[in-house]
Amino acid sequence: MKKQLFLFTLSFLCLSHCFAQEEINDESLRYQQQRMVFQQWDQNKFTPTSGFLGLNPYYWLTWGWFYPNYHKTDLRPLSATGPQTQRLALVATMNSTDGKYKLQSDTVRNTALSELANQSGALSDADPLWVLYYSYEFKPVLNYSMASILAGLSPQVSAKLVSEGLYNWYSNELASLKQRIQGAHSTDMDRGSRIMAYYRLLQEYKKISGVWAIRTSSAQATLNMAAQQQKLQNNQVTVTDWTPQTDIEIANKVLQHVQ
Repeated sequence: MKKQLFLFTLSFLCLSHCFAQEEINDESLRYQQQRMVFQQWDQNKFTPTSGFLGLNPYYWLTWGWFYPNYHKTDLRPLSATGPQTQRLALVATMNSTDGKYKLQSDTVRNTALSELANQSGALSDADPLWVLYYSYEFKPVLNYSMASILAGLSPQVSAKLVSEGLYNWYSNELASLKQRIQGAHSTDMDRGSRIMAYYRLLQEYKKISGVWAIRTSSAQATLNMAAQQQKLQNNQVTVTDWTPQTDIEIANKVLQHVQ
C-alpha cells in the first residue's frame, strides 16, 4: 500500500511538472509583448477585436480598462517619441555639448599659452627674431669690454681717447644701453612692444657707434697732423718747388686725356 501511494505521488508530481513547463501560447499576450518591445505598434492586432459594431464583450473586458486612445498611442520605448529614444537623443546632445565645451576650453588654453609665450620675458630667448637678428646686432653692446672697444686702434689713438675722456663717455653709453636692452628682453610685455623696443635701442646704438667712429677718426687725423707738423718743424720733410698751372695748360691736359 505504501509503495502504491509513493508511486501515485511521484506520478502526480511528474505530471504537475510537465504541465508547469508547458509553454503558454496566447496570441493576445504575444502581440502585446511584441508591440511594447520592438515591433511596430499596429492597432489592428489588438485582440480580441471589437467585432461587428463593437459588440464583442471580450474586447471590452480586455481593453475597456485602458484610456480611449490607447490603440493609437505608440508606447514602445524605442519608438520615434519613446522615452528610451528621447534618453538616447539627450545623451547624444549632452555628449555633443561636452565636446563643444572641451573644444572651447582647449581653445582658451591654447590662446592663453600663446599669449604667455608672446609676453613672457622668460621665453624671449626663443623668439625667432631675437635669435636670428637682434642677438647678433646687440652682441657688441651685451659683451663689450675695453679690449673690444679699442680693438683696431693704435696705442697712440687709444691713449688719446682715454686721456680725453671719450672712452669713458662711450663705455658709459654702452653700459646704459646694455641695461635697457636687458630690461626690454626680460620684462613681460607684448611681443610687438618688445620688438619695437629692440628697434629703438638698435637705432640708438647705431647713432652712438657712429659718433664713436667719428671721434676715433678725428683723433687719428689729429695725431697725423701733429706728427706732420713736428716733422716740418724738425726740417724732416722736403718741400718741392711748385708753380701753379694756367687755365690753358689745365685745359690742354684734359683734352689730351679725352683723345
